[in-house]
Amino acid sequence: MHTYTAKTFSLPTLTGLSEKQIKVHIGLYEGYVKHVNVLREQIKELEATDKEKFAYAITETRRRLGFEFNGMRMHEYYFGQFEGGSTALNPTSALAISVSEKYGSLENFIAHFTSVGMSRGIGWSVLYHDAEAHTIHTAWVSDHELGQLGGLDIILAMDMWEHAFMVDYVPAEKKSYIEAILYNVNWSVVEKRFNTLP
Repeated sequence: MHTYTAKTFSLPTLTGLSEKQIKVHIGLYEGYVKHVNVLREQIKELEATDKEKFAYAITETRRRLGFEFNGMRMHEYYFGQFEGGSTALNPTSALAISVSEKYGSLENFIAHFTSVGMSRGIGWSVLYHDAEAHTIHTAWVSDHELGQLGGLDIILAMDMWEHAFMVDYVPAEKKSYIEAILYNVNWSVVEKRFNTLP
């Protein structure tokens, strides 16, 4: 059975996000990876022991697996977009043109993405690409496994769970955290995600 391994991210010093905050957050990501493996192993063991007797436990473990797996993968998008250091979004890139067409301008896109991130509660602000409709969407995703837009590619992921910022910011300072995230994004990574889509 395949085992997932936590990725290591080559992160620069991030403006507005402390080394302690990043360390705590990476540790949480590693916990998701660990629990993906644990749950997959538990399902395998329960099925081998008595599939019928443990059917309920298997079903509930599968439900939990979705939370852990999406937590793992979303954090890989999140941390991956900081590698290489902060770079501006190229205003002539295909991504910049797409968000400008959808939202009216790059500035309007950033304002909209920020407003989605300011939604009350825990979750993610996510920029998706819909290859079938040839458009993009910004959406709020609550728990990792709830609210994802099916079949759409993730272009930009901003973690809005409190664990992502509570070392450096209190909840009332969420906007400052969002500004730090968007400042530190290596937009060439995000552009590459967009450019490699079908």
